[in-house]
Amino acid sequence: MKLSANLSFLFPELSFQDRFQAAAACGFHGVEFLFPYGNPAEEIKNWLKEAKLESVLFNAPPGDWKNGERGIAALPGREEEFQQSFQLALSYAANLNCPRIHVMAGNIPVGYGAHDCYAVLARNLQWAALLAAKNNITLLLEPLNPGDMPGYLYSRTSEVANLIDRLGQPNVKLQLDLYHREIVEGDTVGAIEQFRNYIGHIQIAGVPDRNEPNLGTLDLKAIFKAIHDVGYRDWIGCEYNPMGATQDGLTWAEQYLDR
Repeated sequence: MKLSANLSFLFPELSFQDRFQAAAACGFHGVEFLFPYGNPAEEIKNWLKEAKLESVLFNAPPGDWKNGERGIAALPGREEEFQQSFQLALSYAANLNCPRIHVMAGNIPVGYGAHDCYAVLARNLQWAALLAAKNNITLLLEPLNPGDMPGYLYSRTSEVANLIDRLGQPNVKLQLDLYHREIVEGDTVGAIEQFRNYIGHIQIAGVPDRNEPNLGTLDLKAIFKAIHDVGYRDWIGCEYNPMGATQDGLTWAEQYLDR
């Protein structure tokens, strides 16, 4: 099983640059992060190379994050902005040799309904998926729990699966975050089995506090068995807030890391 370190969460005491070497020192071979756009792509590329790490995943630009926006792909009237921002994400993906981009739909804006937003999202994703396919990039869609992301367009796994079916694009996949899934619907093992053909990436954190995955209610043994049994052999992102020093909280993952 391949674990990737989410550098937007792990090693919070270090600078973004220093987190790459820290992840490598802990035995990770892949890393992901939310938004790389605060640093030049060439700079991040060098950090990856120096630490001998793969770039696994990052998010497309989310709009005005500081003022509460959580993506713009589904927002009516923002189509041109989405296309421009997605082009930026593609340029970073090409530089970092990153094969996955999480496209955030966004919160349902005042004056619109979910139906309006899904229509915009579908059009934007059709355009983006074709462009991404030319670059061998997979687009990921992630259901997010309404406690952490109030107003977000989708929170249930089936909602994203249905959207993927409607799009019919082979490079649009489900980003199954087991923390969000467990909070909203439970039955994480069942979700892995039910949505096996949709999954393009998995993330994990403890429930309910989003700390280390072994802290809380998740049955890691059953989850890892289900992941193995459905034939998923790709990355699992460690997207959690460490309780203390990140390296001290990795005992649950030791058999999967080169420590």
